[in-house]
Amino acid sequence: MAYFYAICAVLVWSTVASAFKISLKYLNFLQLLLISTFVSTAILLVLLIAQNKLKNLKKYTLKDFIHSALLGFLNPFLYYILLFKAYSLLPAQEAQPLNYTWPIMLTLLSIPILKQKVSIKSIISIVISFIGVLIISTQGNLLNISFTNLNGALLAISTAVIWAFFWIYNTKDKRDEITKLFLNFAFGFIYIFIATIIFSKIETPDLNGLLGASYIGLFEMGITFVIWSKALQLSTSTAKVSKFIYLVPFLSLVIVYFILGEKILISTIVGLVFIVVGIVLEQINKSKIH
Repeated sequence: MAYFYAICAVLVWSTVASAFKISLKYLNFLQLLLISTFVSTAILLVLLIAQNKLKNLKKYTLKDFIHSALLGFLNPFLYYILLFKAYSLLPAQEAQPLNYTWPIMLTLLSIPILKQKVSIKSIISIVISFIGVLIISTQGNLLNISFTNLNGALLAISTAVIWAFFWIYNTKDKRDEITKLFLNFAFGFIYIFIATIIFSKIETPDLNGLLGASYIGLFEMGITFVIWSKALQLSTSTAKVSKFIYLVPFLSLVIVYFILGEKILISTIVGLVFIVVGIVLEQINKSKIH
């Protein structure tokens, strides 16, 4: 049953890169984020009520709410603003793999934040993954490095850094996962609402944009997280389930090809292989240490 939930989560996550690109045809990145965050916050509220966890909020101190407000600034606010902007500048086949480098960023940030020592294997893993980043960002032109869209590439990579920050500080927070996530998104929605008023405008969306944003809010940000958590809970070993996550970027490329009609470059596939090999090597390294 754990595998069933894991495969469902992976299949849904594999569609979101295409959903981002399609939705951005009808909404700008702030409007898209406003609607999708509203939907995900509403879904998480329903889940809290259904699981009788709304009472958890009464137990939290001012410090807890401030912590959630800070994490909500990182995710969903800053993370998705940069991610959606990156998708507006890059082909989906480039933005998605670059965003997927967050496990490597997690390793790098763990050195100063968690005081973890970096091993030779970790250094090799990082180098391998960043070669993959260069291959994708330059479309394989490593001898004469020229980025297809440097701003887009930097934005996509910055999302990996922000997600790694969020992961580290969220993991330290031992409160209930769904309650934490709801608060993060509730605060994040406030930030996004203000940003949309200042830098964009709030208007009735096109039906296609509304459907796309709702899909993203429901599946990318909302219920799929719960499905994945369920898979981890039912599994006898986290490692057995976690390996399925490596299928996401490859399945995503297949969907991008058929849904968006993007010609998948050989450089994208090669670069993605480098990134995933680096991540897998790093995870093997961690499992041996722990």
